[in-house]
Amino acid sequence: MTRLALVGFRSDANSSYLRGAADAPPLIREALFCESSNPWTENRRELSRDAFYDAGDLGEEAGADTFGRIEAAIGHLLGNGYAPVSLGGDHAITYPIVRAFARKYPDLSILHFDAHPDLYDEFEGNRVSHACPFARIMEERLARRLVQVGIRTANDHQREQAARFGVEMIEMKDFRDGLEIRFDGPVYVTFDLDGLDPAFAPGVSHREPGGLSTRQAIDVIQRLRGDVVGGDVVEFNPRMDSSGMTAMVAAKLVKEIASRIGAD
Repeated sequence: MTRLALVGFRSDANSSYLRGAADAPPLIREALFCESSNPWTENRRELSRDAFYDAGDLGEEAGADTFGRIEAAIGHLLGNGYAPVSLGGDHAITYPIVRAFARKYPDLSILHFDAHPDLYDEFEGNRVSHACPFARIMEERLARRLVQVGIRTANDHQREQAARFGVEMIEMKDFRDGLEIRFDGPVYVTFDLDGLDPAFAPGVSHREPGGLSTRQAIDVIQRLRGDVVGGDVVEFNPRMDSSGMTAMVAAKLVKEIASRIGAD
């Protein structure tokens, strides 16, 4: 059985509009092991606290190379035989995470859930903004294939970027239940919580109506064909989550993504 690792990245310095995602990892971890649920996943895998090596949380430090530290932390876990599942943090963290994964898996593919393509060449003068990670990933050829699900804010620039990099964009207007995505080789799953409709996950900085239901997202994760090797859940903003519901949704997605690692 694949050894799972849980690691949090308390980073939101590259967020636009609102801060707050850096506060998320401890709350997702708390929800993941909350006694209101149980540790069993829908594919009948038990993921109790003992199923994970908990590598703790890495925060931002003044003057430090946060991206370098994230990449090193993931590289260390991969080098020691773990399959990391990361808790964000904003979506900018996925770029250094994937840099580490690509060294171990040079034929990596990515399944990306989001309301936004995150393909800007730069956003507000920042080339490592949370609006840009997949531009950096694809221009560095860190993934051979990028499939995006739930997109509903693509502008002309991001469509041009998608065409440039050969991104497969499944926009929400075209989404149909029963979607089955097939990958050859290793797959990394990255889940921005605003890919869900805000009715299901209100605790995000960029609420975009018309998104996936939690059930639809889980079905895509369960139906995907490929060797899932790691993943992340990002962009939970506890300051926007007065009921605590989004923390539980984030934890559910962590559990279902983790359950696919080593399952095929």
